[in-house]
Amino acid sequence: MDYLAEKFARLGTDNAPGQEGLQKAEDLPMIGGKIEGPAVDFSHGDVNAHQPIPGSLETFVKHYCVDGTFQAYTEYRGKGAIREYLAEKLAEYSGAPVDPKTEIILTPGTQGALFLAMGSLVGRGDKVAIVEPDYFDNRKLVEFFEGEMVPIHMNWKDAAPHTSGIDLKELEEAFKNGVKLFLYSNPNNPTGAVFSKEEVSEIARLAKKYDVAILADELYSRQILEKDFTYTHMRSLPEKPDKLITIMGPSKTESLSGFRLGVGYGTPEIITRMEKLQAVVSLRCAGYNQAAFYKWFSEPEGWMEKRIADHRQIRDDILKVINSCPGCWARPTEGGSYIFMQLPKLNVDIFQFTKLCRAQASVTVTPGTEFGKQYSDFIRMNFSQDHDKAVDAVKRICEMVDRYRA
Repeated sequence: MDYLAEKFARLGTDNAPGQEGLQKAEDLPMIGGKIEGPAVDFSHGDVNAHQPIPGSLETFVKHYCVDGTFQAYTEYRGKGAIREYLAEKLAEYSGAPVDPKTEIILTPGTQGALFLAMGSLVGRGDKVAIVEPDYFDNRKLVEFFEGEMVPIHMNWKDAAPHTSGIDLKELEEAFKNGVKLFLYSNPNNPTGAVFSKEEVSEIARLAKKYDVAILADELYSRQILEKDFTYTHMRSLPEKPDKLITIMGPSKTESLSGFRLGVGYGTPEIITRMEKLQAVVSLRCAGYNQAAFYKWFSEPEGWMEKRIADHRQIRDDILKVINSCPGCWARPTEGGSYIFMQLPKLNVDIFQFTKLCRAQASVTVTPGTEFGKQYSDFIRMNFSQDHDKAVDAVKRICEMVDRYRA
């Protein structure tokens, strides 16, 4: 296999979320018949069950009609007026000022921001520390940009509530040994663990001490399910890294995924690199879609609180089902909308099990191995779904577990 073929082969998409059409199970021996129930796709959220921010479509149409081509061809960083609006909102939200001219870029989704930031910070052979488990594309992007991956263990299973369990001693050793970049999601995808203020502060202190760049993925930071927990933004700390980029967007929590809207904000030099890379990748965040940003952080009063309460109820009722299934386990999600469910020993591997769930129970889940090869007894579920359908679907997963127990 030649160099490029091998490079792209490592990316792997067959088992990634949204690729369920590739997960055929006709070649697998099946136990029992079909378990009836409405199809549920836990690989992503259901924007029909949790609709987008009210007025987002009307805002999109208004600016499309009024601004026309002026909206289609914005600066590579995004339309100036929208960056000014977002800089004010994000500064208030994160607790630190944002310069709309030098410290923010609009991107094609948070995924776009992640790609641009990684491309701006990772060179061939650079050591990059990532949490395990964490968002599945972090590892893929390190490999794609030819960095050297340094995994940092996160013992979320045994960690105290309101902590992630990240091994800070291991992280400092990695920084001492030449790591150039550390990236992490907070709340963590897939476990739903949220980093404590003490953990975030120590990461920031170590990064500043060893001159390590930090990429903080805060996509789910608006959806904190625990009522007695205060989220900590690294950029708000008195002692923070000199090289820090935060990425997020109105995607999952706000159900605006289809607009592909994201932002990166932080150190000006890195934002400039991201702009130059965006100029040759996608030119800009989709021009017409940028107008939908005006609804972000301007939702109707009580809208966000209700969304969080709805997701908390779904989480709680799903966990009741999981806890009643012998051998199954999941830590209560503290932020975001993911549950990382551990399964008992089965007589099929995790890839076969996910295919069988889709074929026999009409339920799509993501195999845990997308988040690290060692998580071969886990599945990830995005519970941003219709409440009753989601709970019923998890019951069907438990039936499948019973069918295929070792």
